[in-house]
Amino acid sequence: MKLNVHENGTGDKVALLIHGGMSDHRTWHAVEDHLVGLGYRVVAPDLRGHGRSPRGEYRPELLAEDLVENLPTGADVAIGHSLGGLSLALAVSELRPGRAVYSDPGFLLRNVPAGATAGMRHMVASATADGVRAMNPRWSPDDVAAELAGFALFDPGFLDATERFAQDYLPERAVVPSLVQLADPSLCIDTRGAGRLRERGFEVCVVPRSGHCVHRDDPQGFLKSLDGWI
Repeated sequence: MKLNVHENGTGDKVALLIHGGMSDHRTWHAVEDHLVGLGYRVVAPDLRGHGRSPRGEYRPELLAEDLVENLPTGADVAIGHSLGGLSLALAVSELRPGRAVYSDPGFLLRNVPAGATAGMRHMVASATADGVRAMNPRWSPDDVAAELAGFALFDPGFLDATERFAQDYLPERAVVPSLVQLADPSLCIDTRGAGRLRERGFEVCVVPRSGHCVHRDDPQGFLKSLDGWI
């Protein structure tokens, strides 16, 4: 599948940014600007069913195959949020970035609260700028605009497919030097899951008082936790 892939910057270093569910590459706008300022070329796809990428069958394994087919191998760093973190973990052995960062990744879907999918479906269908601001008071106006733009292009059928996803995608090992960055509290990763990740070679950190979208709830905390990784 040919994904819509956004690129920005002309630096010698390469950063892959992989968005979460119901969003598209625009969710990374602030992180993208920061990385371009550090001399990175940013490559940020829209996952299938999201943004301007095609629709199709929806399974995490297929999302990972799309990343391998559409993104460069050997990037300096790859960062994936939520569903994007899960997709990156399934693709990392072939993409082989120098470092991988998983931001509140969807590794343990069984921990997602009951009724969350129905809530997400309603949120996409009824979203307004005022509603997004009320739910996310720490977001910038650009974050609100990016959320609404992502919702407008998202295929709601993707949410139906998520109910058939496996419940445990916790990686068996860190294929490359890897950081798992958790929200406070995390949507999917409980204390036991964080411990298992550490045992499997992942560094794990928590960004205090941040929600699931760490990079939008607390951009400075998000970036501070990446010291040494970008």
